[in-house]
Amino acid sequence: MIAESLAEAVRGALVDGALPCAEAFRIAKELKVAPAEVGRAADGLGVKVSRCQLGLFGYGPKAEGKHRIVQPLAEVPPELAAEVQARLVEGRLPCVAAWAVAERMGRTRLQVSGAAEALGVRISRCQLGCF
Repeated sequence: MIAESLAEAVRGALVDGALPCAEAFRIAKELKVAPAEVGRAADGLGVKVSRCQLGLFGYGPKAEGKHRIVQPLAEVPPELAAEVQARLVEGRLPCVAAWAVAERMGRTRLQVSGAAEALGVRISRCQLGCF
């Protein structure tokens, strides 16, 4: 069962019928719940998460290939590549680790996911439970 305050917060943050990733994290912080709990609430309400902060989904129609905005970096600085490689779990970069790399290195989340793309590394374990 979804707490009514959480359900209300999710409904109030919808943009074009979907919950933007950044809004999901704002709700989690505001209500002092885990991001995964917000993701489960959205799922329980039949709401899709959009605009992934790593650029991986939610930006347009998947059938048209417009669902993601992340692009491989043309050149991955060696220190960024080393940081990404050091945080791999079973060959993949967990979402939370990608965020940590961005914070630690003063990079945007999209730059880190672009580095992962360029390195052929998949991002896993979405903090909201989307993948």
